[in-house]
Amino acid sequence: MKRRFGPGQVVLLVVTAALAVVWLLPMAWAVATSLKPEADTVDIPASWVGEEVTLEAYRLVLGTGDILTWAVNSTVVAVIVTAMVVLFSAMAAYGFARTQFRGQRALLAVVLAGIFVPPQVLIAPLFVQMVALGLVDTWWGVILPQVAAPVMVYILYKFFQGVPPELEQAAFVDGAGRWRVFFQIVLPLSRPVLAAVAIFTFITTWNNFLWPFLVSTDPNTMTLPVGLANVVQGTFGVRYAQIMASVVLAGLPLLVVFVLFQRQIVRGVAHTGLAGQ
Repeated sequence: MKRRFGPGQVVLLVVTAALAVVWLLPMAWAVATSLKPEADTVDIPASWVGEEVTLEAYRLVLGTGDILTWAVNSTVVAVIVTAMVVLFSAMAAYGFARTQFRGQRALLAVVLAGIFVPPQVLIAPLFVQMVALGLVDTWWGVILPQVAAPVMVYILYKFFQGVPPELEQAAFVDGAGRWRVFFQIVLPLSRPVLAAVAIFTFITTWNNFLWPFLVSTDPNTMTLPVGLANVVQGTFGVRYAQIMASVVLAGLPLLVVFVLFQRQIVRGVAHTGLAGQ
């Protein structure tokens, strides 16, 4: 049967298509600029295509820095941060949602208040702590400050509140303890939201530039965004083609992640309620 679209659906499709074009234009411009000779990137008026299509910017970026090492560093950091955020946020959220203790509401309010604190405000005290602990230019110096994720605690807290408590009570009757219930019953039921939290955390950690840039000066510990930023810095002005080439290279892994896990992302957004925010 042919599907008929009403006027409202047609308007929605047109608006969605227009927004998709607006979202894709910067990406298309970045790719087009990265394929231009450096001299053509400052032409006025600007054009989508230069005098020739060249991969020179990619060759210079890949040849100047240690892209493989930085990519491995980014992967290791993002995976560890994601695993720690999912585990610790789930434990904290479940504790707030299912246990009663003195000062629970006050402590929950303190945790959720962290959502409203801009990360830039914490840069100076965090850096002082990393220096005092001797974690500058180490992976742990990059990883640990990114583990605190109040927004993920809130998302999981709201989800756990919707889990039927009867399932846990039945397990308690059978002799299961709190930890066993958490790991064998609650977490398996929470796979969609856990997958969404993991993917969002991975993407955020991979894209994070400011903190790794401040705490990493050793090329062997730099993440991919930091390393590529150092590559395109020069004494001969801004090199737009190389900047755009580095942006494309840094974004390719995230594009692959989205293509592979787009179903989990959409399902997780539906379960977390982020679509309505």
